[in-house]
Amino acid sequence: MKSNMASEELLKPFYQRAIEAEERLSRLEAVLAGNKDAGNQELSQLISELQAKLEAANAEALSEREKAKQLAMENEKLKYRIAHLVQAVKESDQKLVCMRGNVSEATAETSSKLESMRL
Repeated sequence: MKSNMASEELLKPFYQRAIEAEERLSRLEAVLAGNKDAGNQELSQLISELQAKLEAANAEALSEREKAKQLAMENEKLKYRIAHLVQAVKESDQKLVCMRGNVSEATAETSSKLESMRL
């Protein structure tokens, strides 16, 4: 029995150190778990912020696409109007040329009639 008690006395400091090590380990695990929660919370917050920014950017992109679509439609309408205005100007120029031609012919006829009257 003495040897049994002697060995227990010899092992007592080792048991004490093992208990202290387990306590330190459990405190470290608790701190680590707390840090993970804090880190996870920071990551979750960062992810939420990034998602909000992404949604805002998507909404802005959609708005810009809609504006571009409307501008393209307006551009097509203006091209149509320009084509018709150019055609109208060409027709007016042709009519003016014809009228000037007729005036020149009429002026030439009048001049020849006047000249024949003088004779």
